[in-house]
Amino acid sequence: MYELIQLTEKCYYIDCPAKIGVYRANENDVYLIDSGNDKEAGRKVRQILEKNNWRLLGILNTHSNADHIGGNNYLQKQTGCKVYSSGIEAAFTKYPVLEPSFLYGGYPFKDLRHKFLMAQESEVTDFSDDSFPKEIEVIPLYGHFFDMAGFRTSDGVVFLADCISSKAALDKYAVSFIYDVEAYLKTLDMVEEMEAVMFVPAHAPATDNIKELVCYNREKVHSIAEKIADICRKPKNFEKILQEIFHEYELAMNFEQYVLVGSTIRSYLSWMKDNGRISSVFEDNMLLWQAER
Repeated sequence: MYELIQLTEKCYYIDCPAKIGVYRANENDVYLIDSGNDKEAGRKVRQILEKNNWRLLGILNTHSNADHIGGNNYLQKQTGCKVYSSGIEAAFTKYPVLEPSFLYGGYPFKDLRHKFLMAQESEVTDFSDDSFPKEIEVIPLYGHFFDMAGFRTSDGVVFLADCISSKAALDKYAVSFIYDVEAYLKTLDMVEEMEAVMFVPAHAPATDNIKELVCYNREKVHSIAEKIADICRKPKNFEKILQEIFHEYELAMNFEQYVLVGSTIRSYLSWMKDNGRISSVFEDNMLLWQAER
């Protein structure tokens, strides 16, 4: 864990729960792509940088989930580096209480205000700033989170953030987090057509061919939608739908899974309602969902 893996002359990644990219701008200066899940991750990253006599110029954040920005605060304070983000992701990075608030749908109670869902705040610089490394291309990867982005380096490595889950993760947990299902499927279509020297998803093995894994992720989305439609053959409220999803995929309910899977299932319901696959009705002061026949 936290092993530095070299991909090309300029690109590396640090093997950890959410892979951290390293782009070497020159002999001495590097940029990180994400920073890990907490202060301890940041400390381990700093040790790797010091061992290689590298100076950290900036952290390019793919998105604002806590497991990708958790090392920002520590590394920014220790090195003075810039943290780059954009759009809604920048707001969540600067004001990290937004993540558990969004997931819960209200002010998050203490069980949700912890490092797995709420990182320490960072000072943020926009991707459009003149200091952003011009040789790195920002790739919009909408769907998983609000304004998630990937990065293509000058030597052809593409960092894909969380737009792809591994087969092992999908087989074990089934429901990967998605904010906007329609946008997510469009991103998968785009990624399927990409060419790169190497692809580095944050939660799947690095590979030079991403197509098969893209298809597996797409199939999982459609299978979950079919399962929701099956559950909603009779009108059901959200809590009952969520309960049946947990039973179906043998998931263990806790506060984190309740908000992460729950938010995702709400996104599926929105997508399916907008596409006419399910309808909704208020009955006895409850919102019920039913599949269209």
